Amino acid sequence: MQLLGNIEARTDSKGRVFLPAAFRKELQTSGSGGLVLRKDVWQPCLTLYPESSWNELMSALRLRINRWNPHHQQVYRQFLCDVEMVSVDSSGRILIPRRLLDATGIGQTLRFIGMGDYIEIWSGEKTEEPFINTEDFRRELAALMDCSPQQPPRKEGSDE
Repeated sequence: MQLLGNIEARTDSKGRVFLPAAFRKELQTSGSGGLVLRKDVWQPCLTLYPESSWNELMSALRLRINRWNPHHQQVYRQFLCDVEMVSVDSSGRILIPRRLLDATGIGQTLRFIGMGDYIEIWSGEKTEEPFINTEDFRRELAALMDCSPQQPPRKEGSDE
């Protein structure tokens, strides 16, 4: 599944928003069932998971949770308390509960950012918040890929 893009949208007075057509098409093509929406753990945004991606995430979490450990149970409970099952209506909209919009500071304008196997939903008013500046991005990407920004990665099979 390749949920990619950076698309602006607007909610209506009830909190409904059109799921961008590119995302709807990808979800239909992949045969994904429902959608799972939750407040992100780290950032002031929402995360929208196709059911298949959510199930993988939950499987990974369950493998690390000891149900006999009260602390693990509290973390698990808190992780799940902000979860909403949502569906795309016949018009192509999803309903974002008011409590989740309020918890993330998302108003009428929002931004969908495709993250590969899930979608982030950010406030449209905070256009720079999801991103870092260009120089920091380059440096962090180079570090992540384990190469210096001054030294491009070597091409496979080259003697350089």
